[in-house]
Amino acid sequence: MCPFCYIGKRNYDDAIQQFANSNEIEIIWKSFQLDPSRSGREDVYEYLAERKGISREQAIMMQAQVTAMANEVGLEYHLDRTIMANTFKAHRLIQFAKEKGCGAIAEEALFSANFTEGQDIDDPIVLKGIAQKIGFSFADVDEALTNQKYADLVTKDIHEAKQVGVTGVPFFIFNREYVINGARPPEVFLDILKKSFTEWKKDNPKSAFEITTGASCDLNGKCEEN
Repeated sequence: MCPFCYIGKRNYDDAIQQFANSNEIEIIWKSFQLDPSRSGREDVYEYLAERKGISREQAIMMQAQVTAMANEVGLEYHLDRTIMANTFKAHRLIQFAKEKGCGAIAEEALFSANFTEGQDIDDPIVLKGIAQKIGFSFADVDEALTNQKYADLVTKDIHEAKQVGVTGVPFFIFNREYVINGARPPEVFLDILKKSFTEWKKDNPKSAFEITTGASCDLNGKCEEN
């Protein structure tokens, strides 16, 4: 629900595309809730005004600045449509998607649904529509929302975050050594990627991946046959 998380993700994505060893980077998404008590569905301006003790007009100005930041990294925000709903169900879906190797795809779809499309990501019907777009069935969503395992995984992530001192998001940890707290520019991510990868590679000279190559396309749309 933090608009800076989507901006941070986009800047990180940009850094990854510039990183020469991106094929050796594993990204693990973790659940975190800024306001787990949230149960209403008021709009973002009402929520911010209440939470920060400011006027609605001040909240509108604040969100206009965030929208401008998002535009700078190529994101289209419609924060006037954003519904400040509880995110626990969405996190359960993310945990299910992670298990299937689709964590990043699910994150992107949920960010877009929330910040660009103004959908209620606490609504199971909405979540089913999002999941269908990324290749999951309605039954998959039912599994994510009813199997206690996925709720426990969300709770476990939140507990671990508190244990390491996370109090806000976005929060990035690299190789359990370096932290970026906040939506920093791509060059900051790239610098930490290079530094942490160099240290990791020194300790792990052999790749953890067994790679078999075939016809493929890279992030820039260049396709080659092998």
